[in-house]
Amino acid sequence: MCAKTLKSPFSYCDDLNRYKRRKTIPVNIGGIEMGGDNPIRIQSMTTVDTMDTEGSVEEILRMVEAGCEYVRITAPSIKEAQNLQNIKDKLRKRGCTVPLVADIHFTPNAAEVAAKIVEKVRINPGNYADKKKFEFIEYDDATYQEELDRIKEKFTPLVEICKEHGTAMRIGTNHGSLSDRILSRYGDTPMGMVESALEFLRICDELDYHNIVISMKASNTQVMVQAYRLLVQKMDEEGLKPYPLHLGVTEAGDGEDGRVKSAVGIGTLLEDGLGDTVRVSLTEDPELEAPVARKLVERYETREKDQKEFPIQHDVAPKNPFQYEKRASVEIENIGDHNVPRVIADFSNNASIEVKDLKNIGHFYLPELDKWGMNDQGADYIYSGQQKISFMLPNGLKEIVDYSTWNTLENKDEVYPLYNLAELKDATFHQSINFLRASEEELTEEIDETIAKIPNLVLILSTENAHAMPALRSVLFDFYKKEIGIPVIIERSYNEPDQEKLQLHSATDIGGLLIDGMGDGVMLSTNLIKEQANDAILASIKNFNQLAFGILQAARTRMTKTEYISCPSCGRTLFDLQETTAMIRKRTDHLKGVKIGIMGCIVNGPGEMADADYGYVGSGKGKITLYKGQEVVKRSVNSENAVDELINIIREDGNWIEPENIEG
Repeated sequence: MCAKTLKSPFSYCDDLNRYKRRKTIPVNIGGIEMGGDNPIRIQSMTTVDTMDTEGSVEEILRMVEAGCEYVRITAPSIKEAQNLQNIKDKLRKRGCTVPLVADIHFTPNAAEVAAKIVEKVRINPGNYADKKKFEFIEYDDATYQEELDRIKEKFTPLVEICKEHGTAMRIGTNHGSLSDRILSRYGDTPMGMVESALEFLRICDELDYHNIVISMKASNTQVMVQAYRLLVQKMDEEGLKPYPLHLGVTEAGDGEDGRVKSAVGIGTLLEDGLGDTVRVSLTEDPELEAPVARKLVERYETREKDQKEFPIQHDVAPKNPFQYEKRASVEIENIGDHNVPRVIADFSNNASIEVKDLKNIGHFYLPELDKWGMNDQGADYIYSGQQKISFMLPNGLKEIVDYSTWNTLENKDEVYPLYNLAELKDATFHQSINFLRASEEELTEEIDETIAKIPNLVLILSTENAHAMPALRSVLFDFYKKEIGIPVIIERSYNEPDQEKLQLHSATDIGGLLIDGMGDGVMLSTNLIKEQANDAILASIKNFNQLAFGILQAARTRMTKTEYISCPSCGRTLFDLQETTAMIRKRTDHLKGVKIGIMGCIVNGPGEMADADYGYVGSGKGKITLYKGQEVVKRSVNSENAVDELINIIREDGNWIEPENIEG
């Protein structure tokens, strides 16, 4: 192992300007290679108890049919590890040759048994040979090295077995299960995650074992992206082999929220060419995960030929990609600077706009009270195109019209103009706020200098480039370098009828910018609805508004609803996760900004829900342990009463509000 000279301390991908997948070493997993020039592989994990051989086999067959190329099975103890042989034998008799992966926590002996049976083992450095008691311990260099020596002694037998049997290994660090030792020295940080994996990688390198895949998973998408980037940088810096990367957001949840959150984290990395296999962790049946992962990765099969060159090129990032920092911008009205990102609803395709239509963007007129109400996803601005809305808008909503329309109005004060570049030359401007709509292709260095002089300007930035996120990023990077502080709204228009693809693509393109602190707002639109009936147009507007707020929440830049950090089911789960998550969501989904962890077992318990405010964790059959943060509040609560007890804890903590039906 030898150190490598990097072109920048911020290097983590091959090219910021063009899609170029990071070249990793190929790793053989049961005859299906990962990394190298191989396709990005799809995988998932079983939910059936590993001791249920027939149930496991049937579930795996469904998963393979759905598109899984590898299947992971939990092996929490030696008996489950031994039963992997029965599952494998029955699968092979059924003609299914899918490589199996044993998921190991806490039990090195189980890993050593499993490594002789399955094609790959996954270990978590935080709890494989290390301690997790939530204790802070002061280590000097000598005592720290003693701990590393102890880990090497425990880990070496597994490495030797894997070498002998041709078994691959995933070294899978999780943000929420870092060991006390790592937390004591590095804190709860991306660097702690990376160092946790590097300690094990260095041992493997010393033992000349390289059939390795690595992951840096977290429920917090910002932490997850930063950790993977930092891992790549550190492996290059140390001269380690470029091992394949397994991408995933832990405990993403279900439905649209789970898909959007997964895409924000996974998609951001895929855009920069990182990632060799993907697992989308949804609180749903495991066969539903692979099709979502497939839709995420299929964009990159033709990306190299579909992308266009950016007008503005960057060799290195002008900002630190390993930590979150909001881009500095001036404050114009409620946009930019310290303000949360704003949402603009596009009504420009509507033939007419009525009072009742605004309920689709979170604003409700209450006739019995003769006043407006707004929910947590009330849009901040409405773009009405060439028409002026004929009624008075609620106080929390401002209107934007095309400049050609604005210029004809008698009262221009309450409506804001939207210009294109050609209109700027001889334009008059609003005294408070002006919007410029331009694509990344139009923004040359000369135009940058021009728009920087326009008073109170907000840029609505779009692109037609298939490589959308980095194309938009190139403009924002340029603003960084030139210290141009214009607030920037990210606009994306999609002609995608597949709702799931729309969620995944928009979350990738926009979330990838937000996660780096770039973007002062979001505007989503489509051309597909122009010829449709008004009801269909309004349904699309409602969907886009909900999606915009979902992306902002997933990127951790604007929290407007309850966040559920719920793990996917697996063989360790002690209750029905889907049913329980739905039940908790029904009772608590009005608690704006509160984060609730719903974990099926102690493995995915206080550690994995590191970001949660409150936790609901399976601790035995019919028994639940309730947490505030990572502190146990109540143990062995009967599951029949556990949701009520959870609400009582939230209430006692002062974070409970009664739900309110503002739609009347």
